[in-house]
This record gives sequence, C-alpha cells and structure tokens, in this order.
Amino acid sequence: MADPSSYRPRPGDIPDTPGVYRFRDEHRRVIYVGKAKSLRQRLANYFQDLANLHPRTRTMVTTAASVEWTVVSTEVEALQLEYSWIKEFDPRFNVKYRDDKSYPYLAVTMNEEFPRVQVMRGHKKKGVRYFGPYGHAWAIRDTVDLLLRVFPVRTCSAGVFKNAARTGRPCLLGYIGKCSAPCVGRISPEDHWDLADEFCDFMAGRTGTYLRRLEKQMMEAAEEMEYERAARLRDDIGALKKAMEKSAVVLADATDADLIAVAEDELEAAVQIFHVRGGRVRGQRGWVTDKVEEITTGALVEHALQQLYGEETGDAVPKEVLVPALPEPVEPVQEWLTGRRGSHVSLRIPQRGDKKALMETVQRNAQQALALHKTKRASDLTTRSRALEEIADALDLDSAPLRIECYDISHLQGDDVVASMVVFEDGLQRKSEYRRFQIKGFAGQDDVRSMHEVITRRFKRYLAEKERTGEWADGEDTDGATAPAGTTTAPVGTAPADSLAPTSTAVSPLTGTGAVTGTGPAPAAAAPAAPEPGVGPVDGALKDEDGRPRKFAYPPQLVVVDGGQPQVAAAQRALDELGIDDIAVCGLAKRLEEVWLPGEDDPVVLPRTSEGLYLLQRVRDEAHRFAITYQRTKRAKRFRAGPLDDVPGLGETRKQALIKHFGSVKRLRSATIEQIQEVPGIGRKTAETIAAALAQAAPAAPAVNTATGEIMEDEEPETTAGSSGAPVTTGSPDERRGQET
Repeated sequence: MADPSSYRPRPGDIPDTPGVYRFRDEHRRVIYVGKAKSLRQRLANYFQDLANLHPRTRTMVTTAASVEWTVVSTEVEALQLEYSWIKEFDPRFNVKYRDDKSYPYLAVTMNEEFPRVQVMRGHKKKGVRYFGPYGHAWAIRDTVDLLLRVFPVRTCSAGVFKNAARTGRPCLLGYIGKCSAPCVGRISPEDHWDLADEFCDFMAGRTGTYLRRLEKQMMEAAEEMEYERAARLRDDIGALKKAMEKSAVVLADATDADLIAVAEDELEAAVQIFHVRGGRVRGQRGWVTDKVEEITTGALVEHALQQLYGEETGDAVPKEVLVPALPEPVEPVQEWLTGRRGSHVSLRIPQRGDKKALMETVQRNAQQALALHKTKRASDLTTRSRALEEIADALDLDSAPLRIECYDISHLQGDDVVASMVVFEDGLQRKSEYRRFQIKGFAGQDDVRSMHEVITRRFKRYLAEKERTGEWADGEDTDGATAPAGTTTAPVGTAPADSLAPTSTAVSPLTGTGAVTGTGPAPAAAAPAAPEPGVGPVDGALKDEDGRPRKFAYPPQLVVVDGGQPQVAAAQRALDELGIDDIAVCGLAKRLEEVWLPGEDDPVVLPRTSEGLYLLQRVRDEAHRFAITYQRTKRAKRFRAGPLDDVPGLGETRKQALIKHFGSVKRLRSATIEQIQEVPGIGRKTAETIAAALAQAAPAAPAVNTATGEIMEDEEPETTAGSSGAPVTTGSPDERRGQET
C-alpha cells in the first residue's frame, strides 16, 4: 500500500486548466482515468487526509504509485479524451458498463452493390444502417418477414447469392415474391439499392408517407378495375401496419429520443435505455456496473452517455436525450453530443406528460434488471462459497459461517418498536427460520437497548432449548418471539415473572394468515397456520419427537446487526452476559458499507468487488425489509383497533357478524342485550360481555369530512371488511410525518 504523499506533485506543477489525469500503480498500469475543469483543484482533492476520503477513493489513491495528466483546450475535449483512455486502458477503478448480453440489431449493408438485410451483433461497421437493438433475434426475423412482402430486399448470404447467380436460379424467397432476385438479374443494382433505401426509411419511422402512397395506388388500381393488383396492395398495407403494431406508439408527437434510467444501490447500478424513433420504441438495451468509485447518479448518466454515443455519429444520436439526473456540469456533455450528431441535442430531465410517464416505465425496467442481476448472482453455488470464504477471512473466523443471522430494529418515531431476525444458510434465505420480536422492555426509541434485548431473548431461548434436550447442564428459562405468519409456535416452559412475555401466533378463520394475538405462551395444541406466500412451514428436520418446532435450537456461526459500533457492542454484551463465546458478531453500517467488529476502533473495509460484502449486504437488506413489513403491519392494526378487540372470546367471524347486523359500533353500543342476541352465534353471556365492554370503552371520535370540515355526528361510518369494528383512522399528523427506521 503506497503513501499518496510519496508521489504527490507540487501544487505549482499542476496547471489550473482543463485536462485528463491518470493514476498508475507500481507496475505502471493505469488504474483510474478522470477529467477536470481545473486539474489543480481536482487533484488536490485526492491528496488530503486519508481519513477524509471516501473508502473507495482511499483504496484507489493508496493503490496508485504515480499520477500524470494531459492538458486540453476545452471540457469537451477532456470528455472525448477521457472516453478514449477508458476504452484503451480499461482502468480497474473506473465505472465500466457491461452488457448482460450481446444485443442483436437489424442491419442493412448499404455499403454493398446489392444491400442485404440481416441480423448482426457486435461492433458496428461503416456503411451499414442499424436499427434496434432488439431484445431477441426472433423479433427481428418476424419484422423482416412481414416487410419483405412490400420491400423484397435480398436477405441471403454471399455464398447463396453467388451460387444462385452461377446456376441462374433464385432461392425459394425469389419464387414466392419475398426477394426481388437481384442474383439472376430480375432487378438492376440501382433499383435494388433504392428498394433497400425505402426499407431503411420505413424502419427509421418515416411510415406515414409510404402508407399514403400505397393507399393511393390501391384506390387507383380499384378504379381502373385492376382488382388483383389492388388486392396485393391491400395486403401490402396490412403487412406494414402489422409490422408497425409490433412497436406501439409511446410519444404522440413522433419524437426521436433516447430515454436513460438508472437503478442503483451502494454496490451496483443498472442502466436501461429505450430508443424511441417516430414516437415508437424501436430498441432497448441494458447495462450493469459495479460502483468501484464514489459516484453520483449524474456521473453514472455521463458514463452511460459516453458508452452509448462514443462511437456514434449523425442520426444515431437522437435530437433529444432524456435522463433521470443531469451530469455536472451539463454544458460540456451537451456540446459533445451536439458535435457527435452534427446538430443540436437536447439533454434534459422530463418533468410532465407522456415523456415523464415513459421515463417511469424505463425506470421500472432498470430496477427489475438490477434485481434480476442480483438474483442470478446469488443463485450461483461457486459465488456463494467464495462469499462465505471471504467473510471468514475478513472476520478471522475459524470456518465459513454456514448459518448467518441478521437483526434489525424498526419503529415509527419510537412507536411500535419491533425487531426482525432473518436466517441465511449456505448463502441462501431460510424463510421458515425468520422470527420477529416486539420490544417490550422499555418505551421509546433506543436502537442500542432494543438490540441488546432482542439478542438476549433469542439466545436465552437457544440455551433453554439446549437444556431441554440435555445438551446443557443447567440454565434459566427464557423468553421467545413471534414467528412469522405461516409458522407455528410451541411452549418451552413458563417464563419467569421478570422476563418479557412471549407472544404467540394464531390463525384468522377468515384469511388463514397468522397474527400476534396474546401475551402468554402458545397452547400446546396450537394448529399449524396456513403458510404465508414466500415463507415456508417448519419442516420435519427442525421438529422434536413430539412434533413441536425447535425454533431456536440451532446457533449461528455469525450474528450480523444492522448498524455500527454501538449496535455491535450491545449485541456482544448480550452474548457475554449469557456466557456465549463461540458466536462471532459483526455490524454492517449502511452509509459506507463498513463492517464493524466488537472492541475495534476501525472498521473492516472489504474490497469493493468482494462477494462477501455483497452477501452481507443482501442479509442486512432482507432483515430491514422483514422488520419494516412487521412494523407497518403492527401500525396498521393499531390504527384499525376498536372496542370489540377487547371483548374476550370474541373472534373475527363474530365481530364481522355484529358489524354487518348493526352497521356501526355506535348502533351496537346503543343496542340492548336481547338485540345483540339476535346476531347468529351470539349467546346471552357473550352479549352481556359485549355490552359491558362497550359501556366501559370511550366512544369513538366523530368522523370529519376532510373536504368541508363538517363533523358527522349522526352516524359512525360502517367499517370495511376485515376491520375490528372501528372506523379506520389515518393516525395523527406527527405519525403521518414520521420516518420509518
């Protein structure tokens, strides 16, 4: 690791002009290329205190051994030179987009005597007209098959063409009218070239003029009673319209534009591009890149523009380029695009209308591409094995952590504080092992204290399971947690008076989903709930001889907490208090993706391309998702809570029956016991209990018409299906403004 001060140039030696700079390592390999409006100011940023640098920038400057620069006249020249050097040197610390596949184009070889229509991939050739790219080659062939009826251009290879010319017999397409057969002289080279040029005009979006001309010819043929010719022209028009329907109109003003969207996280970014010509989507492509340098969305867009148009000229660069964020500064990039096209190019962010709506579609495609890329990467066995090995090496573990548990805390301004536990085994999610916790030891917002409580509760249960199975000599009883919907719970003994009471999972008779319903241990005969989509039931391998699930019987090799030093210290303190010393603990801080270890003042910075860091990030994000989902469910349930929820023995079905019969809680509150007994399934004892509970409960606040401000006191609104018997509220303004954590 080099010291940047060893190769730092003197400030007076660096010119205060536009230019491009290169960092080289000790082997003289270029590891980073950048451009600057002022070389002196930009390079000074790299040679400050290492503690002030972003971790990725810090890694780059400590890997480098020298820096050099080249002065240019303008920022546009700097942009061009930067692109050329990135292509030439392939620096490891620069953002480099990689295609997830080689996209096919529809190509017309206008540089040949007899132009040919074909599918082409790879680098573009001079003199060839390209259309696309397309998602699949078969889409090109379907389009060409429709258009050959109207534009019978040559599609055969050079070998087939020469063989037909030698024998004097055209191929099958020549016989069925889908090729003008220039190989046997049925059409002159000039006329065939004009036919190919018309094909290109149609593919470029200039369809209206050609269709009107064919329709005029069809009407003239019909007037002259040349019905066979008119029928052929009618079929030609139908074929062209069918080909046009394959790409729906997305911009009504026949706009030529490219739309670029970016989806990114801390480690990677996906770019999607839609090519719109004549108001129709004519092509689509996508790239994925590792964010190996500290970079903004605008800079990602700038790199995408360089790769997209760096080798293009003329009409290949559209008049309008729509992006999610503008490069900084935007003027040199726009001037560079204008120079590539030869006329003005507008580079802007769509604000409203059809273009903004289409940009949202492109953005969804980018997000899906990033998610698909992550899924493919996570499903590879070799990649997962390497990730676990890298984690073991970075954290100095004795073996790869085959079972990883991650914990996250979620709340809304200190209300509904919950925690999640997610499990990854062999690098894959084990959803049947997920658990969720309600924080009950204290009120308010304290993530560190909440983390200590959750870790304590989870591993008390682990010790109790070991004691119950004879794997542990003696130990105190423990507290549990709520299993996610779709799993069942089992008692492990009576919790001590000073412990936090466990919750159980019951099944709604209406929906079949689980819900937290009590504060005592689950009954021994609890029936298994219907599994939640994506969360499988507990399998037989995790059950005791009596069929009860062993929820916390298996310890992890690694505990990951979402947070930095304070959360890690709290988790380690909880394990130490329980006497557990064979489980590793680490924390992943979201802002800089740093890995924190207990008792360490400095974080472990995994390499930017590390599969281990990627796996830890996935585990942390899944814990965050699971915690947020549970917290929102609890908040929604609290908002929907009503007086009928406090009636003992009154289930969801009878609540619905009461509300359906009386129409509102207000009417139910004013009903007599005899009237309540009229509801099917309600006996006198239950009716008395309901009447007593409603008499003690405070009446609901009057409903307010938010449009007029009128207080509607006459009737309580009817509750919606699935409600607990009270109007659904929306929370206080403070709650609505609250931020979920």
